[in-house]
Amino acid sequence: MRSFPRAAPRRLAAAALAGAVAIGVLTAPLANADDLKSKQKHVQGQIHSATHDLDESSSRLRRATVALDQAQSQLAAARRELDAARSKHDAAQLRDREMRAKLAAAEQRLTNAESALATGQQAVDDQRTQVADTITSIYEEGDPQLLAISSILDAQSPADLTRRIEARDVIVSRQTRSYDDLHAAEVLLQVHQQEVQAAKDEVAVQRRAAAEHLVVMRKLLEQTHAAKDKVRTMVASRQHAREVASRAHARDRAQLARLHQQENRIKQQILAAARRAAARHGGYHGPSGGLLMHPVTGPVTSPFGWRIHPIYHYWGLHDGTDFGAACHQPLYAVANGTVMSEYYSSVWGNRLYLNLGMINGKNVTVIYNHLSGYRAHTGNHVSRGQVVGWVGTTGWSTGCHLHFTVMVNGTPVDPMNWF
Repeated sequence: MRSFPRAAPRRLAAAALAGAVAIGVLTAPLANADDLKSKQKHVQGQIHSATHDLDESSSRLRRATVALDQAQSQLAAARRELDAARSKHDAAQLRDREMRAKLAAAEQRLTNAESALATGQQAVDDQRTQVADTITSIYEEGDPQLLAISSILDAQSPADLTRRIEARDVIVSRQTRSYDDLHAAEVLLQVHQQEVQAAKDEVAVQRRAAAEHLVVMRKLLEQTHAAKDKVRTMVASRQHAREVASRAHARDRAQLARLHQQENRIKQQILAAARRAAARHGGYHGPSGGLLMHPVTGPVTSPFGWRIHPIYHYWGLHDGTDFGAACHQPLYAVANGTVMSEYYSSVWGNRLYLNLGMINGKNVTVIYNHLSGYRAHTGNHVSRGQVVGWVGTTGWSTGCHLHFTVMVNGTPVDPMNWF
């Protein structure tokens, strides 16, 4: 822990501060321009953090959560496929019923047409028999034409001639009528034959369509069964992913509990150091804004504050400020101080506690997290700007960055109020 000098050194510090103020007055315009650039950079960093938030979470739970999300997404997609397959199958069943009805109607029309054809064939046969009987009966009496001529020649008077001509017409008419009836029966038979052929063609078309649709139905049924199996697989996968995520979450909570115990022990050390320093009435008194330099070169990617954790989904405090930086970038001491502790945590990775001593009557300690390695070690006194370690992504980290925490009497506060 750093001990701040008392009387004479404090006067020297006051003089130095007064000189710094004087220099600040002389360079005010330039400082204002630099301040505007700094603010602009800070705003840009905050905008950047909105889409590139580096949140602390265990890789084990992240993988389990990703697997769970994928399983849920795949299950939703599989269920949509099943719904689509069922919809197609239902539509195909409806179409199948319609086609069966059409086939049945076509087959009934064929039956009716065949019945009408049989009736027509019988009518033609009967008519042919009748024509044959009529002609035979007529010719048994002699050639109708010769008989008619002979009858006309034998007429004894005009009246007798008229009667003989009428008789001839009756005979000829009887013959002609028999032929006409036969022709009509034959024409009707031909119509029935055409109707039967058309009905047969329609039945053939409907049967072919039904056979083709049956193939489609079988494929859709197979697709439906496959979709059901896929849903069952996805349900099992989701349940497994949920169980894995639950176990990972339980292990992470246990690790967090152990970390909190360790942090509580360090907090007690900080408080004890604060009490000892307070008894000596030492330390710095003055404004804290601008007292610390930035610990690393890089934009703010996640600010200090309360929020919903993106992985664990609980309302919690993000107890520091995340700075986006490449792996192995140097980390600087934000002020003069003493390295209080260094250790590896499965949650925070490599950590370094730098105690800055008493500031306005309270002990101030800063913590560097996720380091790839250390330059300073426990008990080392370091100066402002001195390299204490390097940026890393150890512990629960989604990428190389620095999670920087400022603790006042063991309680985390917003680091941005100190720069």
